[in-house]
Amino acid sequence: MTSILLKNATIVNEGQKYEGEILIEDGFIVEISKGREIYRDVTHVFDCKGLLILPGVIDDQVHFREPGLTEKANIFTESRAAVAGGTTTFMEMPNTKPPALTQELLEDKYRIAAKNSLANYSFFMGVSNDNAAEVLMTDPKTVCGIKIFMGSSTGNMLVDDETTLRTIFKESPLLIATHCEDEGVIKRNLEQQQDKRLAASDHPKIRTSEACYKSSSHAMSLAKEYNTRLHILHISTAKEIPLFRNDIPLAQKRITSEVCVHHLSFNDGDYERLGNLIKCNPAIKTASDQEALWAALNADHLDIIATDHAPHTWEEKQRDYLQAPSGLPLVQHSLLLMLEHVNNGKISLERMVHKMSHAPAICFQIEKRGFITEGYWADLVLVNPNAKTTVSGDNILYKCGWSPLQGKTFNAEVVGTIVSGNLAYYKGAFQNDKAGQRLKFQR
Repeated sequence: MTSILLKNATIVNEGQKYEGEILIEDGFIVEISKGREIYRDVTHVFDCKGLLILPGVIDDQVHFREPGLTEKANIFTESRAAVAGGTTTFMEMPNTKPPALTQELLEDKYRIAAKNSLANYSFFMGVSNDNAAEVLMTDPKTVCGIKIFMGSSTGNMLVDDETTLRTIFKESPLLIATHCEDEGVIKRNLEQQQDKRLAASDHPKIRTSEACYKSSSHAMSLAKEYNTRLHILHISTAKEIPLFRNDIPLAQKRITSEVCVHHLSFNDGDYERLGNLIKCNPAIKTASDQEALWAALNADHLDIIATDHAPHTWEEKQRDYLQAPSGLPLVQHSLLLMLEHVNNGKISLERMVHKMSHAPAICFQIEKRGFITEGYWADLVLVNPNAKTTVSGDNILYKCGWSPLQGKTFNAEVVGTIVSGNLAYYKGAFQNDKAGQRLKFQR
């Protein structure tokens, strides 16, 4: 029996921060002490004095590009980067090549992850205009959800057939996650700009707040009509915020929302410096949108913090604006980025933990993860809040090899990450021979 004892730690969990110890046996948390020592013969003892122990980050939206787009990334490289950054669990999107539009193709991704993922994993089933019957076969206990692109996307997965949308919204037993940008609005805006030489700074003028709001409103109207469990991804505008409730407990919400670290961390003033490196869909918008997102996050209109980690090669990002793909790599640095916002007073440490760990587990009904609780899987991250981490080409682990955060120094360090009871990462070293676990859901 493998056992780990974490001693002298500051534990942050469920709105509390306290000194304690954690005993892990065979992958699970079996005992948590508050202010007292645990006496037990164990395999490994770690003195965590001066460190924070947080529940591992659960990222509900990543693109790890495998199969078919592995020149950009793959499940091994990106899960390795995730674990190094304190993310113990990811949910990956279906717009790979081929896209995960059949049960067989979906299971192919699970087979790859079972061999290669250092983090825990789940994969969304994809929707097209003509695969509704296949989608409705998805097992709600072993698959995180269904993904609908209600806006243009990598992989030509736009779903704009109203009959298909209504069928899925009416009959799906799973959570439906949506990318909401109205295609008609985007095309109209692009046509109006066709005589202009466009740059990255024009991106929010094309993928506008109107495009987001129109699509989000449509998704919500369908969800309300059919009482669908809807989760709208990467909210980026002030205009969308009033659509979401904050007056009922998260576990009772039928419609939930996500905000991404880049929409919290950048605004349209950053395009001049970073250009296509922060080109993403939905677009990074104004400083007033950014501030509205922060207010909504702290007021619980927005439920989850994620990354939408979407790597592309450096060469692709150097193309002219219209040819450069949308997306940026973030999963290695999301926790450090949010801890920096904690230091700057934008959010409390306890609320950050809730939004990055507890809330995803609640929203997706993940079985025995997301909390530091006896009987739960040991998914934990050890953080030194008094160290510094500088993002550089030497320590970026994404296969694409770049980050929009390159050169930034964070005032914290991820010391170690425990995934399903396995010390997957510790002080720069990885245990690559043990994979993460497939998620199960209490549905």
